[in-house]
Amino acid sequence: MSHRPLPDRRSVLRGSLAASAALTLPAGLGAAPAFARSGRPVAGWGVQAGDVTADSGLVWVRADRPARMIVETSATESFRDPRRWRGPLLGAGTDFTGTTRLHGLPSGEQIHYRVLLADPDDPRRTGEPVTGTFRTVSRRRRDGVRFLWSGDLAGQGWGINPERGGYRIYDAMARLDPDFFLCSGDNIYADGPIPETQALPGGGTWRNITTEEKAKVAETLAEYRGNFRYNLLDAHLRAFNARVPSVIQWDDHEVRNNWYPGEVIATTDTRYTEKSVDVLAARAERAFSEYFPIPTLRPGAKEGRVYRVLRQGPLLDVFVLDMRTYRNANSPDDQTTDPQGILGREQLEWLKRELARSRAVWKVIAADMPIGLVVPDATEGRPNFEAVAQGDPGAPLGRELQIAELLRFVKHRRITGTLWLTADVHHTSAQHYQPSRAAFTDFEPFWEFVSGPLNAGAFPASPLDGTFGPERVFVKAPTASNVSPAGGYQFFGEVDIDGDSGELTVRLREQDGGVLFSRTLQPGRVGQ
Repeated sequence: MSHRPLPDRRSVLRGSLAASAALTLPAGLGAAPAFARSGRPVAGWGVQAGDVTADSGLVWVRADRPARMIVETSATESFRDPRRWRGPLLGAGTDFTGTTRLHGLPSGEQIHYRVLLADPDDPRRTGEPVTGTFRTVSRRRRDGVRFLWSGDLAGQGWGINPERGGYRIYDAMARLDPDFFLCSGDNIYADGPIPETQALPGGGTWRNITTEEKAKVAETLAEYRGNFRYNLLDAHLRAFNARVPSVIQWDDHEVRNNWYPGEVIATTDTRYTEKSVDVLAARAERAFSEYFPIPTLRPGAKEGRVYRVLRQGPLLDVFVLDMRTYRNANSPDDQTTDPQGILGREQLEWLKRELARSRAVWKVIAADMPIGLVVPDATEGRPNFEAVAQGDPGAPLGRELQIAELLRFVKHRRITGTLWLTADVHHTSAQHYQPSRAAFTDFEPFWEFVSGPLNAGAFPASPLDGTFGPERVFVKAPTASNVSPAGGYQFFGEVDIDGDSGELTVRLREQDGGVLFSRTLQPGRVGQ
């Protein structure tokens, strides 16, 4: 593709990846000992950039004590003639985290930034700067777009294992030099404690880094915050965050497995003393908003929501969905009317409006759950369903009714270039949806691509529901449940849009970056 080379960034990236190979914890948390002893603020958890546009982006940091966040940006790594941004005061109210919005940036350029933490009482006393970089979105079609997606990190008790080098998959992703990384949910497993050891099938032991907050299911705000900090103990992830901006959405494990609004945890589940899932979800969302740079969740943001659209130049718009916060209760999902569905009416109408407004060649619908894969909810033994499909291959029922309405809208408004990306099911696959195979036929063909997990248990392929006529063109999944990362089956996906032809290529990759499956789609079509 005509993606421009960026040698400066890649040279910095190589150094970062080499430095991360030792997998060290943030000592003291992270700064040089002289800074830790001096009483100056320390930024040991690294930096992140998020939701980068053509002229803006958010930068995140966490301090070890009260501090003023200051960001400097430059066109060069030497930070000659830097531009300075005065960020927020970081304190206990946000767990010493904070974001600074950078605006008025040049489009299609590499932005180098460094974060300094200043003593609130003496601004001259600053900690050791922490550096990062990102590319702003190009307004030039010829530059193309490349991004990655995946999900599901530290699930089923498979945490950071130093003997295996930690979260090595982030090194493979970084080597592809993407414009951004889309995390499709399950950034943490708040309901999944991390033990010191786990037995591996066939013998052997998996050894985890552990923390106090990961010793039990998360219930308090402090425990949810500790779950997000846990993943930042991994040096590969911190190096990746400093080099690749993120687009983050959430799913169930940020709160609790298979949760839905209004749920009350059964008294038989003795892991939880707090039984209201709404209370847990509020605490989890607060921690989530503190640990990721998401503009619609920043303090004072009017929207206060996860769903949003990111304009990525003339070639791409990304529609980030929230299929968790507005859903109805998990059930047999066989009702013949369902106005709330999995998105809620307000989010569905927003999505239809934004799709109709989009002038991008490609419209990626970033879903945190699949459309045609049957995902049961076995919580407390109930015969309920967790995603959209329920296994009945006939006319749409339950949450399928809402998806049918959306697909019909896309067809009749002749919206071109839509495709769905998701994670959640802990295997990788490609499904093509075709009206000629479907019970519901008032839609145009489309693709759904699944990836993940990043570092979690892998599971067999989910069965398909025939309502929208899916055909599984590719799948890689284990035959056993909860296969550890040591057994393989860790995946991420790549989307590469060529600036000259407009062609979009999806590649499903495994942990080391090897390509398992590739499909190129042509621009300008209603259906593929």
